[in-house]
Amino acid sequence: MAIIPDDKDWTWVLDETCPECGFAAAEATPATVASTIPELLPRWQAVLRRHEAAVRPNEHTWSALEYACHVRDVFEVFEGRLDLMLAQDNPTFANWDQDKAAVDADYAGQDPAVVAHELLDAGEAAASAFATVSEDQWERTGLRSNGSAFTVHTLAGYFLHDVVHHLHDVDG
Repeated sequence: MAIIPDDKDWTWVLDETCPECGFAAAEATPATVASTIPELLPRWQAVLRRHEAAVRPNEHTWSALEYACHVRDVFEVFEGRLDLMLAQDNPTFANWDQDKAAVDADYAGQDPAVVAHELLDAGEAAASAFATVSEDQWERTGLRSNGSAFTVHTLAGYFLHDVVHHLHDVDG
């Protein structure tokens, strides 16, 4: 069953608390990412141990496994974006089509135990990358392919919202 692509522009979470998950991205910093991701990883591990992790709750919603695959990939994508922002002046990020990634990587067909290990490794790497950011680097900039501008500071909040929000989606 195909999932309807999410084409919403979620950058509004940088200015408002998310009414669904309650996360306030504006309050997050790179240091918050570095300390929060390790706290969230055990919860993601528990989600992937559920007997029904690979079962979609309905035909329009990803399974917990698919959300976990997405979050694993989000860790890698945002670590890469952070690296670009720290290494280059005002880079433009390559477009990442999350829905295409889900189909191409067959998120629904992956092994939850393998994904648990990969998500843990990717999460720890992303947390470590954000831990290296000094406060004088927070205002370094980058552009998403659609033109949305980020600083390292706002990228941290936007990224952490994605991880927290999807944990909320799977009742983790």
